Amino acid sequence: MRSSTGTATTATDRDRQDPRDHRAGYVGRFAPSPTGDLHLGSLYTATAAYLQARAHNGRFLVRIEDLDRPREVPGAADRILATLEAFGFEWDGPVLRQSEHTDRYQDALGLLRAQGRLFACDCSRSRLANTAAYPGSCRSRSPGTIGEPCAWRVRIDPAPIRLNDRLQGSFERDLRRHGGDFVVRRRDGIVAYVLGVVIDDADQGVTEVVRGADLLESTPQQIHLQTLLSLPTPSYAHLPVLTEPDGAKLAKSRRTSRLNPLAPVDELTQVFALLGLDPPAGVREGSLADAWAWALRHWRLSCVPKGLERAL
Repeated sequence: MRSSTGTATTATDRDRQDPRDHRAGYVGRFAPSPTGDLHLGSLYTATAAYLQARAHNGRFLVRIEDLDRPREVPGAADRILATLEAFGFEWDGPVLRQSEHTDRYQDALGLLRAQGRLFACDCSRSRLANTAAYPGSCRSRSPGTIGEPCAWRVRIDPAPIRLNDRLQGSFERDLRRHGGDFVVRRRDGIVAYVLGVVIDDADQGVTEVVRGADLLESTPQQIHLQTLLSLPTPSYAHLPVLTEPDGAKLAKSRRTSRLNPLAPVDELTQVFALLGLDPPAGVREGSLADAWAWALRHWRLSCVPKGLERAL
């Protein structure tokens, strides 16, 4: 697919690039889950990721994270893609759908198991409800004593994990106190997000992840998995999460979060302002292509307001 900068990435060029080789150039992505229609918070994240990729003359990928099939809303994935197109997004290459690549996640689980990093756990949610971190209840139990259904957890290392986030600054977590040994395959057999996203970002050669700060806490777990699986760690930029005026996280069902694809410039210029840009009246009254061109000329990641949250 042709990029918004007017350049094209051919299939031959993509085939020549090692998808895990960061020297191949900047690769960004937007990876929504089809649990509902695209909303203002999603558009805000997608816009930042898109502008960051295009500002680096890089590739922008779209991935549908549909591993959690029970939560998927029928038709949501197609509506998300249609809304992105209505707002002028253009992505490079085909859309990756996680449900079509489950063999890759099974391979990763097999590798972790061969390393002795996985153990089965039949602890219920109610048993763990009052614990800040998994207490290691099943860590040393023999497999024959674990009931079914069970989850698979990955053993963590004692050393803290440090991250220099491009928006949130230095961030450190000791996984022993923040979550403990974490789940990579759920009791229902579904691969956990934390593993799926690590495999997908590596396979697609993603060099920088721009996403909401609500995922900052899980990033050290992802870095731990990247280390265990010998995968590259991309750079991270976690955007302030948009909140309702009362401080509640922006929800897909709220009136203020609904998008109007028939008036994309109005919605986009609102998002530009939330990202620290100041579009003039001419941009607000112009075409969709002109709005994107203006934003690309003025985009700087450093313009994004600091902090974990941003109220509408």
